[in-house]
Amino acid sequence: LKLLPDGAQDLVFENVQARIRTMILMSHGFVIGTGDMSELALGWCTYNGDHMSMYNPNCSIPKTLVKELIRYYAENCLFLFKDIKPDRLKDVLQSIYETVISPELLPLKDGEIAQSTEDSIGPYELHDLFLYNFIRNSFSFKKIGILAYNDFEGKYSYEEIKKWLTVFIERFFIAQFKRSCVPDGPKVGSVSLSPRGDWRMPSDADVKGWINEL
Repeated sequence: LKLLPDGAQDLVFENVQARIRTMILMSHGFVIGTGDMSELALGWCTYNGDHMSMYNPNCSIPKTLVKELIRYYAENCLFLFKDIKPDRLKDVLQSIYETVISPELLPLKDGEIAQSTEDSIGPYELHDLFLYNFIRNSFSFKKIGILAYNDFEGKYSYEEIKKWLTVFIERFFIAQFKRSCVPDGPKVGSVSLSPRGDWRMPSDADVKGWINEL
């Protein structure tokens, strides 16, 4: 990084780094994917980088559920790990739960994570609500916006919800080309974005009509 000129740590640098990670991993063994359904819905992955693996067990699990499972295990399931000190394991899981969600493709800043995914694309708790009601319930985006405002009353203004819903719609349509060639993985729950399961969508679908609905 010290050899890079000023301003070189941009999106190109991040994507190249993600692809090199994957290339190194795949040249050494069977790669298990770490991406989840929320990232796939928003296209928050590098095509043929962290987007690709031999098998992805989390492909139909939303980000909010991943975090909730970590919290649940920390509070209720430590007895399953008999060879590890419970307090130490709980501290580790709690630290993971509280860590900022980040692709970590930029160097640390003052010893702290410099990238926050939710600062860039919005809160996952909103995006997962948008995704579920769009795919599972087939609600219009206008109705989804109203539901989100009611569900998170006092936490997000209607302007904030509209902003992040617009981001969701735009990214969801743009990212379909990534979902058309995802690795195999299990369907967990009632929503899946795999082309080998429930989801069919053209990669060149026009998003303008959906945006205009808002």
